[in-house]
Parts: sequence; C-alpha cells; structure tokens
Amino acid sequence: MGWIMLALIGLGSAAVLSLAGVARPLWSFVGAAMMLGAAGYALQGDPVLPGHPVAANAEPIEIDPAQTELRDSMLGRYTAEGSYLVAADGVTRAGDTRSAVQAILGGINKYPRSLALWTGLGSALSMHDNVVSPAALYAFRHAAELNLKNPAPLYFLGLAYIRAGEYAVARPYWAKALELTDPKQPYRKDIAAQLARLDAFLAMAEQSRGAVPAN
Repeated sequence: MGWIMLALIGLGSAAVLSLAGVARPLWSFVGAAMMLGAAGYALQGDPVLPGHPVAANAEPIEIDPAQTELRDSMLGRYTAEGSYLVAADGVTRAGDTRSAVQAILGGINKYPRSLALWTGLGSALSMHDNVVSPAALYAFRHAAELNLKNPAPLYFLGLAYIRAGEYAVARPYWAKALELTDPKQPYRKDIAAQLARLDAFLAMAEQSRGAVPAN
C-alpha cells in the first residue's frame, strides 16, 4: 500500500505542476525529492508497525509577556543578539529548557560580550535547573560586570530567586536594580511596584511567623 500511495502522490504532483504551469525541466527537482523520500521509506519504513498516540516529552512553560516586554525595554529590542533570546523563548514555551540554554550559548559564541545574552543565559539556566545554580549565578554576575549601570542582570537574578521561592534573597537584587534605573526610564515604575509587592509579602510572612497561636 505504501508504494501504491507513493505512485498516487507522484501522479498527483505531476498534475499539480502541469496545472500550475511549471516548466518541465524543473520537474526533475520534484522527482528527485520524491525518490529520496522513497529511498528513506524503503530503508526504514515498516508498513505493518501498529500506530500509537505520541505524547509530548515536556510540559509547556508559560512565559509572562510583561517580563518579556520588560527585558526588551532594558536590553533592547530587535537586535542581532535578541534573535537568540526569541528563539530561546520559543523552545522554553514548548517545555524544552535545555534547548533554550543551548540557543543562548550559540549566541554567546558569536557575541561573547553581549549583556543581553549573558543575562538571558542566567535566566535560562535557572529555569532549567529550577534553582539559581552556580552556573546561573556566574552568568548573571558576568552580565553585571559587562555593564555595571544596567539594572537588567540584577533584576532578572532577583526574578530567578523569586521563581525558586527564595523571596528574601531576591529582595536586595531588586532594590539595587531600582537604584540603578534612571528615573526617566518608563520601566522604573514597574520595578518599583514589584519591589513594593515583594516587601508587602515579606512583611506578611514575618508577621505570620511571629504570631502567637491562640490557646
């Protein structure tokens, strides 16, 4: 049946090419592609293999658009380095955090002094490891060294600690990021609002720990 279907596909392709007015000398390219596919099927195909549903090997991960917007505002938008971050975002959404790390490493090989890529690498590593690992911490610190006045490495290091549940550890990084942010930057209010919410959460947690249970 596989060979019959291949023959039918070939005839159908010839009809489409003819109706589309494609010159006959170009048909050889289509024929070559079909023969390559047929050779692959002959070598590896198994027509009696039972079908079975295929499940994804990773759970999708939701990326907050607000955080992506904030990253673009801090680190620049539509840059050559940014294309690697966009690629990493895409595979991260599919749940493939390892490929996200590899995508950014590929960018760093080309742009070794990119503040955006080193910051992105720290975020990708911490998401892949579910903690701020030594490798992620190194990436964030290296990014900060590349530009001591840019708040992005410190902000996203704090965000990585937030995601890992280490809220108190994150607080000084967000405070320093706010301090470094130019008051004229429109995203300053976003950092200030997030820091305020974090302070409120930490205060509530402290009150909860200090509360004496009623007898």
